[in-house]
Amino acid sequence: MPSEFDLIRRHFTRPAAHTDLAVGDDAALVSVASGMQLAVTTDALVAGTHFFPDAAPRDLGWKALAVNLSDLAAMAAAPRWATLALTLPGVDESWVAAFADGFFECAARHDVDIVGGDTTRGPLAIAVTLFGEIPAGAAITRAGGQPGDDLWISGQPGLAALGLAHLQQRLRLADATRALAALHRPKPRLELGLALRGVAHAMLDVSDGLVGDIGHLCERSGLGALLDTTALPLAALRETGADEAAARRCLLAGGDDYELLFAAPPPARDDIAALARRLDLPLTRIGHLTAPAEPMVLLREADGSLRAPESSGYDHFAAG
Repeated sequence: MPSEFDLIRRHFTRPAAHTDLAVGDDAALVSVASGMQLAVTTDALVAGTHFFPDAAPRDLGWKALAVNLSDLAAMAAAPRWATLALTLPGVDESWVAAFADGFFECAARHDVDIVGGDTTRGPLAIAVTLFGEIPAGAAITRAGGQPGDDLWISGQPGLAALGLAHLQQRLRLADATRALAALHRPKPRLELGLALRGVAHAMLDVSDGLVGDIGHLCERSGLGALLDTTALPLAALRETGADEAAARRCLLAGGDDYELLFAAPPPARDDIAALARRLDLPLTRIGHLTAPAEPMVLLREADGSLRAPESSGYDHFAAG
C-alpha cells in the first residue's frame, strides 16, 4: 500500500509555473508582484454534505478547485497558487489518481500552481485554499453597491439545483445533461470577474441561492433590492422538462451555481451587453438596488405586486 508521501509524490507533485518553491518542502515560497494585493479564499467540501460519497472523483477534483476559483472571480482577482488538504477513509490509488487528474485539469485551465497541502486518514473531505493577485484597491467587494444600481446575474442560475434534485429523485428531468454538468463541473467566471473591474460597484458568487446571496450583498452594502421575476432567466430550466414551479424555486433558492451576481450603474448597460457578446456568456439584468428596506429583498411579480421570497437559500447551520 502506498504511503502518504508516495501518494503526494505520484499524484500531486507537478511542475509549477510561477512559484519560487512548491511541493516537497515544509512550506511553499511565492512572490507577489509589486503593487498587487493578495486575495485568499478557502472552501471545504465534505462527503454527504457537499457531494455524494460515490461522486466521480475526476469531477470532484475539478469542482474542489472550481468553487474556490469562483470566489476569486467574484473579487476580480487573478488566481495564482493553491493548497489542498485531502482527508481519505483509506488508500484507493485509482480514486486518488482520478481526483488528482480532475484537480490539475482545472488548475491548468486557469493557470494555477498547486504549491502544497496535506493528506490524512478520516471521513472523506477536501479543503482547498486559493491565493490570487489583484492591483491594490481594484478588488470588487460586496460592500460597494449604490441605490439604483442594476443587479445582473451571469450564466444560468438554477441548473445545478435542478441536477441535484434529479439525482435525489425529488423530480425527474426529461433531459438532465446540462443540469448535471452544471452541478458536477461548475465554470468559474474568472474572465468576467476581471473584465468587471471599474464597471461593477459590488459583486459576489452565487453558491447558496440567488435570493440569499442578493441578501448578503445588500447587507454588506447597507441597501435593499427589488428583484423582477419577469426578468428571471428561466428558459433553459424549462428546457430540461422541469415544471414552472420547480424551475423558479431552483433559480431563486437553489445552490451550487457559482455564477457571478453584480451591481452596476445603469449607464454601464451597453458596456455590459458588449461584454456578454465578447465572452459569449448570458448576462441578465434581474432587478436593482434600493434604499434600505425590510424585508431586505422583495420580489415584483408580473402583476406588479410585491412580496417577500419564500426561501432565502441554503444555510449549513439552519434549524431543521
